[in-house]
Amino acid sequence: MTDPNPYPKAVYGRNANSPDVLIIGAGISGLCTAIDMIKSGQGRNFVIVEKSNQVGGTWNDNIYPGCCCDVLSHLYSYSFEPNCEWTREYSGQEEIQGYLIGVAHKYQLYRHIRFSSAVDEARWDDKNNKWQTKIKRIGGKEAEIGDFYTVSSDFLVSAVGQLNEPHYPNLPNINAFNGKVMHSARWDWDYGLQGKRVGIIGTGATAAQIIPEIRPQCSQLVVFQRTPAWVMPRHDHPISGTRQAIYKYIYFARRRYRAGLMDFRESVFDAAFDPTSTKHSTVSNVSQSHLHSQLTGDRYTSLSEKLTPKYPFSCKRIIVSDDYYPALAQPNVFLETTAISEVTPTGITMANGTHHELDCIILATGFRTTKFLYPIRIYGSGGHSLSDAWEKGASAYLGITVPSLPNFGILYGPNTNLAYNSLILQIEAQSLYINALIRVVLDSKRKDKTLILVPKKEIVDQYNLEVQERLGKSTYADPRCTSWFKDEFGRITTNWCGSAVDYQERVKYVDWSDYNILGSAAMEVERKGKTNWRRRVEETQVSDRELVVSAAGLLVCMTAAAWWLWGSG
Repeated sequence: MTDPNPYPKAVYGRNANSPDVLIIGAGISGLCTAIDMIKSGQGRNFVIVEKSNQVGGTWNDNIYPGCCCDVLSHLYSYSFEPNCEWTREYSGQEEIQGYLIGVAHKYQLYRHIRFSSAVDEARWDDKNNKWQTKIKRIGGKEAEIGDFYTVSSDFLVSAVGQLNEPHYPNLPNINAFNGKVMHSARWDWDYGLQGKRVGIIGTGATAAQIIPEIRPQCSQLVVFQRTPAWVMPRHDHPISGTRQAIYKYIYFARRRYRAGLMDFRESVFDAAFDPTSTKHSTVSNVSQSHLHSQLTGDRYTSLSEKLTPKYPFSCKRIIVSDDYYPALAQPNVFLETTAISEVTPTGITMANGTHHELDCIILATGFRTTKFLYPIRIYGSGGHSLSDAWEKGASAYLGITVPSLPNFGILYGPNTNLAYNSLILQIEAQSLYINALIRVVLDSKRKDKTLILVPKKEIVDQYNLEVQERLGKSTYADPRCTSWFKDEFGRITTNWCGSAVDYQERVKYVDWSDYNILGSAAMEVERKGKTNWRRRVEETQVSDRELVVSAAGLLVCMTAAAWWLWGSG
């Protein structure tokens, strides 16, 4: 997948700061949008700005011990760029980032990417019908060439996602601690944990990956838990060279395997979403059995009550792990479930007066998931601020477009997260939708015409009312748990309200009547009615039985034909 010319000519010259499209973020979403733009024949006049020093997004930022994906490898990759060489069923951070780097090289995206470039502000220019995006250079070059510069573009794409800004908990006196404090998303590998007394705050998916990795190094590891998580078995193991070869040389086998993974994950939707479903009871029992099988004897007696959730399955993010429970049962690990009172210079004091002496505090407290696009300031038509519009909670049409933000699209925006399947399924669908918007804007520009697209507010409001009504009946809305699915008002602004296929079907076309369309090319676009494209079908379309029967029939026909030809000769 490596580009034979890894350093192609960069996008400079007269279009350097006036591309057709500006994409914010070089993670999975940003790369996908750029690739779809290239593949659809819309040219390469785009720029990607990335605040980090490499592609990968969350897989570049999160480098903590044990960092890995909880979606199976062959489903956590682009449908148009399968990787036959995944080494494990669940890939780690380095392998996933390596895959994304390879994809970026293959499509020569590095020539379009400006690293160490953080977007400070984006403002729509009503006079010129363009986005003026203010970008800050970071990483030491600002002293040489200035702190900021501005990029002018016809279309603006946000591909920053929901998992980019760490959430720092409000711990009393945290600055008084004399030891080391670090967030899991900002891991300091120069700090050694060997022989240290370590406290880790949080018991979500990140903590469940870190704890088994660092436990052997620590003299003592205190795990501070607010509420226990539901944990499902992982069944991770290496992928053999034989299987890799099969996936590489037998396209149908690889395609079929991925479809099977898609089917399995989609089948979990009812269990994750509907607390009254039979599947919900089934998976809850599987999780409980997993707890019982991994903790035995005295450790089960002492830990089972602390680790049994008092809220429905999938109300919070599910942990997928085979080594989390065994790690908690080790003698140098203590599970603390009392509320934290304050941080002291030497450790953490609990509400019951217990004090834990610590050398290091790890904050495995996740991200500011409901603060979409933070800390970027965005101003739409008429100077209206997006932060003001989203003051009572973020919302968007299909999670992609926003009233008052012309010629603008978001990937992994409000209410598009999947709690049970691969997010890449959503991202690919969103990228195709956004590229349909980009196409009509750029086609108009090539004809020396103008085009401004803004979703109608009444359509957006109606759509989000439907989404919230469906989410209100879901497990995610249960008041017995707090999670990063909800904002400060208790409104679910992260998760989608249906299956992945439901979403793909919803965004496989643009209905132009959903938009206020302005400019000299408006009537031409309005006459289109709808723009459709074929969605990328991932699920199984032919049953195993039909497949076997068809293969057997084909074999019989080929054998008969061979005999006939042999007899004729």
